Amino acid sequence: MVVVARLAFSSLWNSLERRALHTSVSVRAHCVAAMQIKVLSALQDNYMYLIVDPSTREAAVVDPVEPAKVLEEVNNMKANLTAVLTTHHHWDHAGGNEKLVTMVPGVKVYGGDNRVPRINVHVEDGQELSVSCKDGLTMEGTDAGILLQIGSMKVRCLMTPCHTSGHVCYYFPPANGEPPAVFTGDTMFVAGCGKFFEGTADQMYKALVEKLAKLPDETRVYCGHEYTINNLKYAATVEPNNADIAAKMSWAQKMRDKQQPTVPSTIGEEKKYNPFVRVNQDSVHQHAKLHDPISTMAFLRKEKDHFRPS
Repeated sequence: MVVVARLAFSSLWNSLERRALHTSVSVRAHCVAAMQIKVLSALQDNYMYLIVDPSTREAAVVDPVEPAKVLEEVNNMKANLTAVLTTHHHWDHAGGNEKLVTMVPGVKVYGGDNRVPRINVHVEDGQELSVSCKDGLTMEGTDAGILLQIGSMKVRCLMTPCHTSGHVCYYFPPANGEPPAVFTGDTMFVAGCGKFFEGTADQMYKALVEKLAKLPDETRVYCGHEYTINNLKYAATVEPNNADIAAKMSWAQKMRDKQQPTVPSTIGEEKKYNPFVRVNQDSVHQHAKLHDPISTMAFLRKEKDHFRPS
């Protein structure tokens, strides 16, 4: 009887999960480690991410530019929103912080830049912090970055200055045999990277190649914008014979035709088709007519800035 009851519950739970996945075109759920991730479309092409620890119902949100949409999902999931993880200060990522803080008193706003609205926890790569909060958040310093804990979920804050000087990526390490996840804001996109508004090619190389690309290949990449199709069109001009670019383009076009997001990708995938991650490859050097990765990175960014897809 116990086995039958468990099977029945499992069947019901799976049915409910399947229904939840199909309730909205703009919201998708992904189970990563001990957490549930809701992909929320915002503005014209932005993504926000609601991350819930199912064991405690503690939740964090990445770049909540549309607070009402976030809180609707928080209520639907019966979660307790305790943290705002801001990747950078630009209005289309941090513009909802002010309103969200008034709507959820006591929520903590994390970021790497004092320009982040309502920031009250400033993170720095490698800084030693030890903060215990009544809402269940704890932080401690590690050599690989700041380690933040939300419920049972651990988050490592990775500083990736270039797009902005205080840009942060949020990495959730693997747990319980499930793959890790990283929320990259405007540092890494699917098949692309952000503009160098406040940094250099050397900084973006360090962020993409020396930091993010060193994460496990199975790490899921949740970026800040839906730029995939245009990024792949540019990537195809850099490496026209790269079959991985063509395959990803075919898949991405099908997803967009169905109004579905193209996130997440994985770090392993980005190594195969993202030209900004592939700046050490001979085929990318040949396109740029350069031989060192930093100069190649600078060339690609300048070329992409003027690229107009057909």
